[in-house]
Amino acid sequence: MSRINSILFLVLVIVSTSCQNNDIQENDAIFQTSTFDALLAGNYEGTMSFKELSKNGGFGIGTFNQLDGEMLALDGNFYQIKADGMAYPVSSEMKTPFAVVTHFVADASFTLTNELDFNQLNNLIDSIIPTKNIFYAIQVEGKFKQAITRSVPKQSKPYPPLVEVVKEQPTFEFISETGTMVGFRVPDYFGGVNVPAYHYHFINQDKSRGGHLLNCIITEATISIDFIHETQISLNNSSSFYHLNLDKTRFEEMEKVER
Repeated sequence: MSRINSILFLVLVIVSTSCQNNDIQENDAIFQTSTFDALLAGNYEGTMSFKELSKNGGFGIGTFNQLDGEMLALDGNFYQIKADGMAYPVSSEMKTPFAVVTHFVADASFTLTNELDFNQLNNLIDSIIPTKNIFYAIQVEGKFKQAITRSVPKQSKPYPPLVEVVKEQPTFEFISETGTMVGFRVPDYFGGVNVPAYHYHFINQDKSRGGHLLNCIITEATISIDFIHETQISLNNSSSFYHLNLDKTRFEEMEKVER
């Protein structure tokens, strides 16, 4: 039996046992403000405060007014990871143009003790989830042989599209670091509204550095998954959003920005 197949067999046993012993929290919901296509188009004006956003969950990812860095929420704490790669506390008055949060309660969890890269991790999760047609919140906490992240700098009007912003994005490398991945798996049919498939942000153990996760190699981790059957979207109420042309399909732009 190959190493990956051995891992998969162990994971299937653990997840199956977890799901049998715990009722899946069907009342879980994802809350999202605005759409990802609007962000791709340069709609960076934040209209929802973090005070309001936090009422809908303390686990999630997003960004800030004027695209001022990457947002990560974990255990009810919100962090702003700016273009210097450093993590800063978030005040309740700050605003976001795009964010996705939930009240995280794991429905399944398992431990990895073998090395996996970014794609192997996602393929493994794809192999064990019961369907690709619902949403999943995913937390990966453990030891990283390598993690590569990015952040985005604060923008000024007239705002360029996101695909232009990331051409100059600063990237950061973590070597032999302990940390946490926070993210979601979104169904393909939700593309445009959100990022289809996997989207993670990362923060290190002492909550000092992180960013949007581009790649990683995990050597040891606990992976927790929340199965989510509902989503709520609060659309941006700014005039710029009202006049935004969202008829265009932006899949190629999304791939360049996220992958």
